[in-house]
Amino acid sequence: MNYLYGKNYLALLMIAFSLQSIAGDGWRTSTVTAKLMLQTVASRQDQRTRILFDTDANNELDDQHALAYLLFNGDDFDVVGITVNATFNGGDIGEQYTEAERVMRLCDQFGKIPLIKGANGSFDEILPALSSKVFDGSEAVQLIIEQAHATQNDKLILLPVGKLTNVALALHKDPSIASKIRIVWLGSNYPDAGEYNLINDIPALNYILSLEVPFEMVTVRYGKPSGTDAVRASLEEIRTRMPGKGPHISEPVIGRHGGTFSSFGDYSVNLFEHIELHGDLPSRALFDMAAVAVVKNPKWAKLTQLPAPVYVDGAWKDQPGNKRNIGIWEFFDQQSIMKDFYSTMENKVPVKK
Repeated sequence: MNYLYGKNYLALLMIAFSLQSIAGDGWRTSTVTAKLMLQTVASRQDQRTRILFDTDANNELDDQHALAYLLFNGDDFDVVGITVNATFNGGDIGEQYTEAERVMRLCDQFGKIPLIKGANGSFDEILPALSSKVFDGSEAVQLIIEQAHATQNDKLILLPVGKLTNVALALHKDPSIASKIRIVWLGSNYPDAGEYNLINDIPALNYILSLEVPFEMVTVRYGKPSGTDAVRASLEEIRTRMPGKGPHISEPVIGRHGGTFSSFGDYSVNLFEHIELHGDLPSRALFDMAAVAVVKNPKWAKLTQLPAPVYVDGAWKDQPGNKRNIGIWEFFDQQSIMKDFYSTMENKVPVKK
């Protein structure tokens, strides 16, 4: 019996005993009522989306906001694991792990959800060692495989918001998980070239594109209104809306830029104060947070299916005859997404009690 289920069960038993003391012979009716209430609680838990988040947490600041948003949406998500990877910025896997741990502590979720180190290197670099028991990223790969096979009904959603190395390695090591997962990747400027997550491991992307596995790209499209680059927050907005948001932890953590913090909201302000802002109204895109948002509510963007392309010689090559389709997310509802982000910060529901 998990903690939430057990806690509700005890609460409902107390209700039933109270009703018995009042109603006497009504015990049987009270017990039935309690069971129905318990079934409703269990049913709501079963309806949550199982999700595994894969992040280069120390890259800039959108990963941190995406992770906090995910961890505070407990009515919608069952987060089964957090894996990290190392991209060009933000240091090695140790620094990426430290930043993810920092955010999880500020959200009071560290130790309740597995946080696992993934790949430092790239798909092609690691592939020759994949048959070994231990290799670069092996623990993250194993967690992805285990959680994919643990899926009972709906597919496990893998939400990588960095390079695709960990996911590609898991699929290569155990191809049978392809039918058990749905990959929603924050990456690419499709149909335009480039994009940070993409160029960090192009072979991993192309390998996944070659497989029969559900795959969706949440587009970035720098400077264009049709990608997640349009989902932005200004420093003034963050300073107004975020201070003190989230649980207040008893043991403050040291931030990436120094200082100590007891809430994610205060750390959010600090992250925005230490990053370059862009645009006429200086702001920063929360790319990764938008990817979480469209998994939560698909109505907040447009999803189009198309034959899977391939990325070669620094550009996308369309393959109109390809029978394998992928999804492209674009045209994000910036206002609805940001409104829900701030609402979630105000009315947090932790994924783990």
